[in-house]
Amino acid sequence: MIDNFQFGRLTVIGDLLLDRYVSGSVDRISPEAPVPVLLHARQHEVPGGAANVALNAAALGCSVRLIGVVGDDEAAKSLRTAIAPWGGVDCSGMVTDDSWTTITKTRVLSGRQQIIRIDEENLTPFAEPTNQRVIDAALEAIAVSDVLICSDYAKGVLNDAVLSAVIAAGRARGIPVIVDPKRRTFEAYRGATLVTPNRSELATATGLRPKTDAEFEHAAAHASEQFGGDVLVTRSEDGMSLWRRDAPPTHASSRKSEVFDVSGAGDTVVATVGAVLSAGQSLETAVVIASVAAAISVSKLGTATVSRAELNRDLMGEIDDAGALVSIGKAAEIAENWRRHGASVVFTNGCFDLVHPGHIALIQAAARQGDKLIVALNTDASVSRLKGPTRPIQDEQARATVIGALRAVDLVVLFDEDTPLEAITAIRPDVLVKGSDYTEDQVVGGDVVKQGGGRVALVDLVPDRSTTALVHKAGDPNALRRGPHHSA
Repeated sequence: MIDNFQFGRLTVIGDLLLDRYVSGSVDRISPEAPVPVLLHARQHEVPGGAANVALNAAALGCSVRLIGVVGDDEAAKSLRTAIAPWGGVDCSGMVTDDSWTTITKTRVLSGRQQIIRIDEENLTPFAEPTNQRVIDAALEAIAVSDVLICSDYAKGVLNDAVLSAVIAAGRARGIPVIVDPKRRTFEAYRGATLVTPNRSELATATGLRPKTDAEFEHAAAHASEQFGGDVLVTRSEDGMSLWRRDAPPTHASSRKSEVFDVSGAGDTVVATVGAVLSAGQSLETAVVIASVAAAISVSKLGTATVSRAELNRDLMGEIDDAGALVSIGKAAEIAENWRRHGASVVFTNGCFDLVHPGHIALIQAAARQGDKLIVALNTDASVSRLKGPTRPIQDEQARATVIGALRAVDLVVLFDEDTPLEAITAIRPDVLVKGSDYTEDQVVGGDVVKQGGGRVALVDLVPDRSTTALVHKAGDPNALRRGPHHSA
């Protein structure tokens, strides 16, 4: 899972915000005016806007260079203080402009209910020297980054000159350029790899009001014409829709969770997509993982980050198939879903007739090679052809029940052929495991797995352990013939 991802380096550029929360309780109405009186309990401040994107990426394990503009004021000091504990975020690209006011959003809450929001901002255009300092800082960061994220809150940092310079630099480096947009149309983002509007932003940019999956696909295609890239639409409780120029559209459902606060959820999505892409994963995988991260984010109060541990736990919870016996076709579908969740798929096979310590050692060693383990069992007919007419001792359903009950096993399939080649070809595991009594060139299906970018793992076996030895030790092997009246 994502615990094993090697996350890369991100440049995050955009509008820097300070989110301030004033919390307390309301028990009465003011005698001075018909307004609630808040009994103040606490105040805290967290990074918002592009700074929140940076923190979400850092929480997953990315190294982040943060670029933006702050004023020479107390809010800027508070913002730097709030970012400081995050060792993965480099703030050297935060440009100070004496004429700028650090944007601050103060939310007043009674319990979990927001009463009012107070915004402090003075959105005057930057002087040319400030623009150039932002561009210079961004170009320096992009030169050593794996992904560029532009977090546009329409506050002025991502003006036309800055956008043009940074998108061109990202394209020249050949890295994904992701934009979280706030403009009324998307032409200014031309050259971006991916734009991530919410449904309202998509409607504004296209003049369309999509409701169904097909309508979202149509609107996303229209939006793509404005800038030339792919479109990921966040649809709140309806999940996400990914429209790509060179692949069929896909839709990720939203995981049901109690929603406390949607502020900052878009930051979590764009940060997670960027982080997963920096780890060399596919865009489809990034979207599935981002949808889970978004569900965690909205379950928290206020602007929040999602940790690697939280995300890994919830991803694993979504793909818990608990040793089920399924067809090979169904296993292929499940394995693909596991991969979209960031899991690596391991495959091993055998007759597993009378399960002994050697079998257990093999299965446990196989499970350590990845995240999810599929065990393929020879059918009764296949076992008989391989082992003789007195085998198997336990029928295929009994063997599948025993193997599926092992904690290390996530899925069980049956194959009727003499080898599991057809199952391996259909499932396309990332790791194929056999015992060390084989050599890699002897492993059936090893070439198929390696052609798909996977690997073959040979694991040590427990010596002098076999079902055949157990049968002979039990005495007369003919008394152990297969069938319901000959159980062992």
